Amino acid sequence: MMDELQIDSGFSMLTLLLAPFRVLINFIFGAVATAIIGVLIILIGVPKLLLPIPAVQRGLSTVANALFRVWGYAMSMMFRLTQPMHWHIDGDAELHRDRWYMILCNHRSWVDILVLMHLASRNMPMPRFFLKQQLFWAPIIGLGCWTLDMPFMKRYSREQIARKPHLKGRDIATTQQKCAKFRHIPTTVINFCEGTRFTPEKHQRKKSPFQHLLPPKAGGTAFTLQTMGDQFDAILDITIVYPSSKRPAVWLLLSGQLRDIYVNVETLPMRDDLIGDYFNDEAFKDRFQRWLNQRWKRKDEVIEKLTSRADNPPQQ
Repeated sequence: MMDELQIDSGFSMLTLLLAPFRVLINFIFGAVATAIIGVLIILIGVPKLLLPIPAVQRGLSTVANALFRVWGYAMSMMFRLTQPMHWHIDGDAELHRDRWYMILCNHRSWVDILVLMHLASRNMPMPRFFLKQQLFWAPIIGLGCWTLDMPFMKRYSREQIARKPHLKGRDIATTQQKCAKFRHIPTTVINFCEGTRFTPEKHQRKKSPFQHLLPPKAGGTAFTLQTMGDQFDAILDITIVYPSSKRPAVWLLLSGQLRDIYVNVETLPMRDDLIGDYFNDEAFKDRFQRWLNQRWKRKDEVIEKLTSRADNPPQQ
């Protein structure tokens, strides 16, 4: 027993000593892959901007989307670059690259995005995000996302609308116009319904009724369905869990210590009663909030089960 403890202790010490080198390898790999593929996507955006011919733009978008999938493969490779990775994926989803999906996902870490990229690069359309307008100016990423037709959201406050009434509804109309481009390319739209990453501090401050989740923000999800609901083939309720650790999942990934990821995928049929005017129809708003809270209650139970599995893995 003492020998086993000494071996485990030595292994842990070696892992800590190697951690800075693994961080360097993963960071350089991720940064270089993002820069190279991002620049290639931006180069496609130049003729896309200069040649406003629908057929040409669709062809260029297809090429850009293929490069985006290559980036997804590169990010997926990070999970096994410096660590033996075990994926524990449960669910009933039979997914196809040539269909349209909306994802409802919990948000624990920035690693969540890479996890979804890993899933998408295998058997889903490449995902799109609704981005804040400010991200357009992020080096490489902003122009790359613009080339990929990701909608940049410019929300107007109540004060701005009160001063300029003509702005009311403009954000919805602009986003609908941008999302119309997704009709020609199979797409997965991702919604992190909590609106921010989960932390114990946020959980306590928001007085969340859920054990492992922050309260969901229904407006963004309802807005997505109002904008694109008739295009989606299904809703994917995806739950991601990492083994408990005092260190962030990003650090564990970069340092080569993230060995297990638990994912549950549940496919929900697209329903007409989930599409409506959330911001002006009070009856629909109440009904949609109840539906999303029921999903969140279900997700909370799934996280509890996955957390138990992650923290108590079977002995080999």
